[in-house]
Amino acid sequence: MEHKNKNPGADRPVIHMIDTESDEIEALAMAMESRNPKVAELLYEELGRADLHPAADMPVNVVTMNCKVEFVDERSGAQRVLELVYPKDADIEQDRISILTPMGAGLIGMVAGETIAWPDRSGSERVLRIVGVTPPENR
Repeated sequence: MEHKNKNPGADRPVIHMIDTESDEIEALAMAMESRNPKVAELLYEELGRADLHPAADMPVNVVTMNCKVEFVDERSGAQRVLELVYPKDADIEQDRISILTPMGAGLIGMVAGETIAWPDRSGSERVLRIVGVTPPENR
């Protein structure tokens, strides 16, 4: 099943998500609406511009849940590798970032080589370039 992109942001490319992960992310966004409406809105925007795919059809260079993402912050030049995880598994000291953070929401569905402008926690815009993606072992 494929969900067609309805409203791509002018500066945000179409993203790709695993269909079952999309359902889980939507449930998280709904649960976050009252506690953190900004993050919930960011997740809804990402879901709205996503093309959905079965896990078996997802290319290995797409950021999905539980994958490792190597990216560069274009402003600072800082390069990091983070694992994108669900909130219960988040641990920044272990480089595991929650999908419920602005950066986590910005990374989901991106493809290696792409860049995205995304607000950080302070509201400043950051340009992140995806250098590489390592899919989870169970995908």
